[in-house]
Amino acid sequence: MTQKHRMALVTGASSGIGKSIAERLLKDGLTVYVAARSVDKMADLADKGAIVLALDITKEEQIETVAARILEEHGGVDVLVNNVGYGQYGPVEDTPIDTARYQFEVNLFGLARLTQLLLPAMRDKRQGLIIQISSIGGKVFTPLGAWYHATKHALEGWSDCPRLELKPFGIDVVIIEPGFINTGFADTLGGNLTYRKDGAYADFVGRFEGRVDKSRTTGEGSPPRVVAATVARAVRASRPRTRYATGQMARPLLFMRWILSDRTFERIIVSQFS
Repeated sequence: MTQKHRMALVTGASSGIGKSIAERLLKDGLTVYVAARSVDKMADLADKGAIVLALDITKEEQIETVAARILEEHGGVDVLVNNVGYGQYGPVEDTPIDTARYQFEVNLFGLARLTQLLLPAMRDKRQGLIIQISSIGGKVFTPLGAWYHATKHALEGWSDCPRLELKPFGIDVVIIEPGFINTGFADTLGGNLTYRKDGAYADFVGRFEGRVDKSRTTGEGSPPRVVAATVARAVRASRPRTRYATGQMARPLLFMRWILSDRTFERIIVSQFS
């Protein structure tokens, strides 16, 4: 591990990808702050040496408290892993706009505010690495995922711009694009799936849920440690790539999206839910 990367903050570290990233960075010798709403679910990380913080990324006061504590205790972080996020699914017509706004608060605006607060210390040090956990969903699209995909498309564009702004200060921005990762998504989808059971899209939603259930049964997806290893690779690199695609089907799907026409890609995607 390079000497310049000693302090890290990982958000959304109570489970899945975030927890795996925190474990890997601890193993690699970094001092790691971990933040999430469910503090009790990070007790195992505390046992491994992580510093646990409570954070609801949609609450300004909590974001400010987390940033202030890290700045006071360690003068900031060298590596910021913006991992917190979730997927809101459902037909566009059936999804309340307030629900859509909340998806953006979690997946974009909250991490943007946290980044703003930690950037001045990075600039003062003239070095830092911001790692955005995006998704192949930032480039591809699926039915019922309009608001989730919108946030990931937005995150990709948002991340490219500060990379240009921050380069003179020695700060880099890296985007990680996981494919299918076995994080219990199928088990939590029900609470994030909004639709009218007597509405026009009910049949399609049923087929979608059936496809998700099949993926749960067959155990589709790479383990979260695959993403963690990719993050560790970016942290070690003297000149990291701007983007890393990782996990099951990440590269094939991104290649398909690049080479195929929109209509051809649509037919392939829709066929998976027929």
